[in-house]
Amino acid sequence: MTPGVRLIVLGKQGSGKGTQCVRLSHHYSVPHISTGDMLRAHVEHKTPLGLQAQEIMDAGRLLPDEIVMDMVSERLQERNVSSRGFILDGFPRSIGQAELLEARLLPLTIDLAIELDVPRAMVLERIAGRRTCKDCGKIYSLATPPVVQWICDTCGGNVEQRSDDTPEAVTKRLDVYEESTMPLMEFYKHRGLLESIDAVGTEAQVMERIVSAIEARRSEA
Repeated sequence: MTPGVRLIVLGKQGSGKGTQCVRLSHHYSVPHISTGDMLRAHVEHKTPLGLQAQEIMDAGRLLPDEIVMDMVSERLQERNVSSRGFILDGFPRSIGQAELLEARLLPLTIDLAIELDVPRAMVLERIAGRRTCKDCGKIYSLATPPVVQWICDTCGGNVEQRSDDTPEAVTKRLDVYEESTMPLMEFYKHRGLLESIDAVGTEAQVMERIVSAIEARRSEA
């Protein structure tokens, strides 16, 4: 079996981050941990963390780093993570979160922080053509629609353009991402853990570049 891995995957919206996280999860046989998915599950199941998070979000406030870290820590303690590793998607988003993660992982550390590098113009083009299932969240595009016209192949839900996928909304999110993520990139670069990957190309080509970078680091160890 392919050895496990502990990865953080960073990238702008539309960079293909979600797709590559799933592919990497299958390749290395490790869980794909999405903080967005975890948060939705906690809120839906009304767990103590979910109820606390819902109250904060209903008040229009951002979730404190500690609450997000508690959710991640809970998942990291599960057996399939502790024995194999993980692909972290959507966390950390700040240096504060990165420091908390670093402390919680001790004596272990991450293997790499992968940045998927895609030009802004290409991201805007990709998101403009993106369509999402309202029920399960599966992503399609104008170039790769569902088999039956705009009915999700997976769950049968309606597939449509998200209201926040307009060029204006995406431009604003990209500005926020770049402002908040640049310090995080420097954080991992300073630790020698950042690998920037050209994410322009087919899914298979980008995947091959990521795996090559990971294996090159392993061969150096």
